[in-house]
Amino acid sequence: MNLTESILSYRQYLKRKNYSKHTIRNYLHRLQSFLVWIAVPVEAVRPVDVNYYIEYLMEKRLSAETINAHLVVIRRFYSYLGDEEEIEIDNPAVEGIALRLPKPLPRHLRDNDLATFFEVVHKSRDMAMFVLMLRCGLRVEEVANLTLAAIDYKRHQVLVRNGKGAKDRVVYLSDDAANTLAVYLRSRPQTTEKHIFLVEKGPHKGKVISVRGIQKRIEYYSKKSGTSVSCHKLRHTMATQLLNAGAGLVTIQNLLGHSRIKTTMRYCKLSNLKAEREYHEAVAKILIKSGITLAGNLRC
Repeated sequence: MNLTESILSYRQYLKRKNYSKHTIRNYLHRLQSFLVWIAVPVEAVRPVDVNYYIEYLMEKRLSAETINAHLVVIRRFYSYLGDEEEIEIDNPAVEGIALRLPKPLPRHLRDNDLATFFEVVHKSRDMAMFVLMLRCGLRVEEVANLTLAAIDYKRHQVLVRNGKGAKDRVVYLSDDAANTLAVYLRSRPQTTEKHIFLVEKGPHKGKVISVRGIQKRIEYYSKKSGTSVSCHKLRHTMATQLLNAGAGLVTIQNLLGHSRIKTTMRYCKLSNLKAEREYHEAVAKILIKSGITLAGNLRC
């Protein structure tokens, strides 16, 4: 088995599967880390070796989520060798080997924290990027990849191309999001670049701003405002606000681009004002219908 050729073929396979450049880079980096670590040929790796590798990653203080991501890459590489290259090989990354993950609830921002955060954002570009996350539920990668052609002002729509899972979807522009974006576009330098958000200073001025570049901007304003804000928290906040305003789960699922309703349902466990309202309304109706006041039966 020629390992170098197999890795190159695997890279081409990931491209054919339409994985993003970012995902392919991460896959190959994690695969390389594993292949450098193992002391036996690829075809001789056993589940016990993968367990030792998990221990090695834990000693490096990697999170359980990151370690499981490494295991996914190993498992898929061995599946590729068996299914695509037809090599008789056992997959050592067996099911059930992954670490258990905690399931923290998505964190959203309260109205006063949002106000405090946006008070310190004075650049029109940065304001537009953050408002698109908050009002349209865009992921940071989707903001970085947004093009001029994706904006439909007449219909108040944004076409998100190649979102997570290489899926396209349509989201909607609120009035404040549309106005904020328009303010930035009026001040945006004349350029042939089709991507909307560009670097404004330094040697990369005029180039497309990177995902990390956007994250650094939000980290800067978060520190400046004294609030804990991240790109993903803005997206979570949008979902929570829609839910509390009465929007249905399927609607929120479609807007966020979740492939499973189960993911969206996690927002129900948050500060769900909708559930609180519906509970009190329902109990009030029950009390009126039954005519029973339980507290009236109590004696001091």
